Amino acid sequence: MNYWLFKSEPDAFSIDDLKAMKGKKDHWDGIRNYQARNLMRDEMKKGDLGFFYHSSCKVPGIVGIVEVVREAYPDHTALDPESKYHDPKSTVDDPRWVMVDVRFKRKFDDVLSLSALREVEALSDMVLLRKGSRLSIQPVTESQWQTILGLAS
Repeated sequence: MNYWLFKSEPDAFSIDDLKAMKGKKDHWDGIRNYQARNLMRDEMKKGDLGFFYHSSCKVPGIVGIVEVVREAYPDHTALDPESKYHDPKSTVDDPRWVMVDVRFKRKFDDVLSLSALREVEALSDMVLLRKGSRLSIQPVTESQWQTILGLAS
């Protein structure tokens, strides 16, 4: 099993939005970074777990857990000229972008804030905490996963 961190701005799509969806699941679309796309396409598998991270908000941080319930498939928003994620170079025959489906698993009682995570020595090499790290999809090691779960209990 792999572990991930999924970033989303809560005013665009929050963990509560996911929880409110039919079946508590939705597609994770709009990824327009090749490194993040490659992680989703090549490494993310059904059954993998991820932290849901609220970014670009008053208190950025990890707010809960999701499960990957469908592996990578073409992101239809790239083909939609009305979508803010439209990519005119993406076609049905040659899709440039992918998405996965995720299901809500758990919302934490409190946000595990970015500033609090920075204080945990065991997380010092976490991708999220690296200077300049802005990827919206990031790998999380099993050790980091377990450390964060311990903080959330």
